Amino acid sequence: QVQLVESGGGLVQPGGSLRLSCAASGFTFSAYWMYWVRQAPGKGLERVSGINSGGSTTIYADSVKGRFTISRDNAENTLYLEMNSLKSEDTAVYFCARGGMEFWGKGTLVTVSP
Repeated sequence: QVQLVESGGGLVQPGGSLRLSCAASGFTFSAYWMYWVRQAPGKGLERVSGINSGGSTTIYADSVKGRFTISRDNAENTLYLEMNSLKSEDTAVYFCARGGMEFWGKGTLVTVSP
């Protein structure tokens, strides 16, 4: 069965960095677009970033452009999100999702606070 397991969240100060990982299993990872989606406290879902199956095309929300970098390792079936210059408004639960958003992980919490 499809499994997506996020890790790497935590508490970080404003201006700091974190690297999120998403371990995928149960499907052919290299065949799908993958996405990072977040949900801030009391707010709706925001698609943060996406990457095509081969890793050559990436998309970003305006709110994270220039600060976050999505990448993938198809040999290791792993999706990454490098987050730099973090702001308090980046505080959220971060989920990875497959392709058509039909499969999601359980999320990892990122808290940006002094």
